[in-house]
Amino acid sequence: MKQICVVGVGYVGLVTAACFADLGNRVVALDVDEKRVENLKKGIMPIYEPGLEELVKRNVKAGRLSFTTSYAEALKGAEFAFIAVGTPSGVDGNADLQYVDSAARSIAQNMTAPLIIINKSTVPIGAGDWVADIVKGAQPKPMDFAIPWGVSEATSISTRSAISNPSASIARTVRPSVRDTSSSLHPRPCSDSSTAKAA
Repeated sequence: MKQICVVGVGYVGLVTAACFADLGNRVVALDVDEKRVENLKKGIMPIYEPGLEELVKRNVKAGRLSFTTSYAEALKGAEFAFIAVGTPSGVDGNADLQYVDSAARSIAQNMTAPLIIINKSTVPIGAGDWVADIVKGAQPKPMDFAIPWGVSEATSISTRSAISNPSASIARTVRPSVRDTSSSLHPRPCSDSSTAKAA
């Protein structure tokens, strides 16, 4: 069982959190929207997806899934942090990355151990290096982390294979320790990303 933090409980984030919990992992899902988190704690879903309510409630009852607004709480003991926040189109038509930026900074400021950070938000190609720079710049003290690339979204329970299939969630990682840790989330080993080692 792995300890996972999922930032964002919109469509992608909530499905990701629920499915990973259903695979036997311990998942803490975080959102800055206090009302949304309170509703989830009461079993009120913010979105409709066939089977999602049952999946969430089953894993909450089993103690594998919980919800919070606190980064410190969500990242306590976490080995993986998924960023699954919204990236709405800006006035110029490009994705607005302010929520990804905020999530990356908050993760950096609250992580207490080496972490694998996986971005499931819709971002431009090459954004992994941008996120890595944000994390490095926001860390109170240098700490190892890795940002694999080749991630695709699991946007429904019916596409849960995007979670259980390693090529769909952590496709590449160059550091063996990251590859080995990542593969423990999946039934098959992963194949090589962007890693950042503390100086």
